[in-house]
Amino acid sequence: MNNYYRTIIINLHRIIYYVIKARIWMRHPERHTEEERYAVAKEMVTKMNKSAGYNTIAYGTENLPKEGGYLLYPNHQGKYDVPGIFFTHEKPVSFVMDEKRSHIILVNEFLELVDGKRLVLNDPRQAITVFQQVAAEIRQGRKYILFPEGGYEENNQNVVEEFKPGSFKLAQMAKCPIVPTVLIDSFKVFNSGHKGPATTYIYYLEPIPYEEFKSMKTKDIAKMVEDRIKAKIEEHTGA
Repeated sequence: MNNYYRTIIINLHRIIYYVIKARIWMRHPERHTEEERYAVAKEMVTKMNKSAGYNTIAYGTENLPKEGGYLLYPNHQGKYDVPGIFFTHEKPVSFVMDEKRSHIILVNEFLELVDGKRLVLNDPRQAITVFQQVAAEIRQGRKYILFPEGGYEENNQNVVEEFKPGSFKLAQMAKCPIVPTVLIDSFKVFNSGHKGPATTYIYYLEPIPYEEFKSMKTKDIAKMVEDRIKAKIEEHTGA
């Protein structure tokens, strides 16, 4: 039995509890602050990790901007990527994900708790609308995760695929810092043949201020962030 189904079975009672709780809360989201809803999402991840033996070690949390909104741009490895970030990111952070995958039970509740956004792939008009909404929220101080690879390969062994330049248009629209975020061994948790406990790693690299990239072409921003993430993976793994 792979880790994904093993974790569901171990945590079935918790999944039922948190799905019901999230749905009740989201009937009247105005009754619960962003911090309260994020705390529930983090609690869910923490209990899942403890029950199944998963741990995420973070480096560079001191690099996260103390004030204002920003965008985390991580490499993408699998289903554990967002939970791993939540496990290590103290302040509320939300995320943008593929609309087709967003309606799976628990994923849907997870997304709604943190007021995440659904992106319809291959629909430029909808993408622009979502980017406008997210950019406005970031300018008001919210934090978001956006995966510039778009998708991920199963069991990817820490290989980083080419970043999509269009994803960095959001950072220019929001006029916010970019935080290159490095995920290492995240694929082992749910997207590999690995079974049992797993340890993953996150590096929050030094933020790139808006002034540094505001006049750059998005393809050059994508290359810059991708190169920094690859370099840290090579440094960590010794590859």
